[in-house]
Amino acid sequence: MPTTTRSATTTPSVAATRSAPVTRSAPDRLLAVLAAFDHEHTALSLSDISRRAGLTLTTAHRLAGALTEWGALERDASGVYHVGLRLWEIAALAPRGLALRQLALPYLEDLYESTHENVQLAVRDDKEVVYTEWISGRSAVGVHIRVGARWPLHATGVGLALLAHGDPDSQEAYCAGPLASFTPHTITDPVRLRRVLAEVRRTGVAVSSRQITDDALSVAAPVRGPGGAVVAAVSVVVPQADAQVPALIPAVRLAARGISRALGWRPEL
Repeated sequence: MPTTTRSATTTPSVAATRSAPVTRSAPDRLLAVLAAFDHEHTALSLSDISRRAGLTLTTAHRLAGALTEWGALERDASGVYHVGLRLWEIAALAPRGLALRQLALPYLEDLYESTHENVQLAVRDDKEVVYTEWISGRSAVGVHIRVGARWPLHATGVGLALLAHGDPDSQEAYCAGPLASFTPHTITDPVRLRRVLAEVRRTGVAVSSRQITDDALSVAAPVRGPGGAVVAAVSVVVPQADAQVPALIPAVRLAARGISRALGWRPEL
């Protein structure tokens, strides 16, 4: 029986396939330059951008130049790059960003005046909560929050309020984990998380105690859009040691209801 010889160029080996470089599209490379910036890296040199974006220095220089010309980046006298105002201008158009913040701000200010504690507004982005506003007093408990900060849904009051009102499939997928831990009190057990979410739906508020830091407790309530779907959450964060949760719940609910009405929610209709 004749022997069939397979050409070496017909089918690449598994090893060769694995070692082949992954080609990144032009949009991917452009977005990688922007993604090189975050809250811990707000000012980057060209070599920093190249390293953090995984690009050659030549490609990073070309893309950073194009982004600077458009206004997405700004370059100072020392040659260091910063995020440009053009990105802020575009981001301000996001309905869950500046527009939501402007409608919510009067109610957030009222909540702050009634508590003089940290007040927060947040929206959900997949498995994380993103903070779109934060008001803090000088004597308020310290929190690891800033506008634009992200935390896992299960570890914050606003995150629990948002997760509890998500669709059942996404809730179950999230509960299946993994669930990141930040303190010994962070919810990491899927069974416990499901019970907590059920309680949030029953009571209409979420209470998160010492999940991010050992000294803070938050009370959060969902914010609804015109159709009744939960689109955001508002919370107040207080020192855990002397938290008066029953007294905080009505104030947080009132703020959430006011923002919901400003967004067009009419529960009586």
